[in-house]
Amino acid sequence: MRLKLIALALLGFSGAASSSTFMFDDIQDVDPAAKDGKWRATAELGVLLRSGNTDSRSWKGKLDLQRDTENWRKRAVLDYYLQERKTFEGDRVTDADRFFVSGQGNRKFNVGSHSSIFIYGSYEDDALNSFEYQSTIAAGYGARFLHNENMFTDFEIGPGYAYDKRRDTGETDGDLIVRAAANFEWQISETARFTQLVSTEMGDDNTRSRAVGALTANLNSRLAMRLTLTITHNSTVFEQADGRTPEKLDTETAVTLVYTF
Repeated sequence: MRLKLIALALLGFSGAASSSTFMFDDIQDVDPAAKDGKWRATAELGVLLRSGNTDSRSWKGKLDLQRDTENWRKRAVLDYYLQERKTFEGDRVTDADRFFVSGQGNRKFNVGSHSSIFIYGSYEDDALNSFEYQSTIAAGYGARFLHNENMFTDFEIGPGYAYDKRRDTGETDGDLIVRAAANFEWQISETARFTQLVSTEMGDDNTRSRAVGALTANLNSRLAMRLTLTITHNSTVFEQADGRTPEKLDTETAVTLVYTF
């Protein structure tokens, strides 16, 4: 089922590259100063295979799309991470299996304005947390603060709605939320860039927070290496049918190759 979702998402994103639909929420992979109206894309891949005393495999794939015009900023991200290992008894155990997709569009107040209104949506399916899926839609006000020509921060806040399904009982629930986010980017040099995204979605039933920090070093005009730390936190967790209670805090560290289209 998850592979079908990934295929459908990739197909949808390919269609977005030739239309004017919105998208975003993750770290930026393309120069935000480029406002020529063209879609840009980056593909990210990391693989680790082990055999012998340890039989395991893990891989991470990510696709980012971005379009920046005089009046709009539109971005999308699709992220998938899988980690499996084989026990001495021959059983296959899944240590991580997470699929995340998000999209955002920012409509600037006027040409050259640093203020905007945004609409945001996300969907996450993590096989090891308390929810079969968690989804969010939100809208509100955004502002960009320029620290200098190589550094800026985007701030956003607005109301929204979160909808999820519990893994233990199968119950679905909706909750009004307030979403706040900050996205920092620092162009350290011509070949190095640091980005940091922090977001939180506060509701009565659960507060979900996410942080993604990345350091990217260019190898050439198309290829780069990236070190990424992703942190996800849910304030509410539930004991599962097997007696396991998921951790509230989940972290992921990855080293990947990034190709820019």
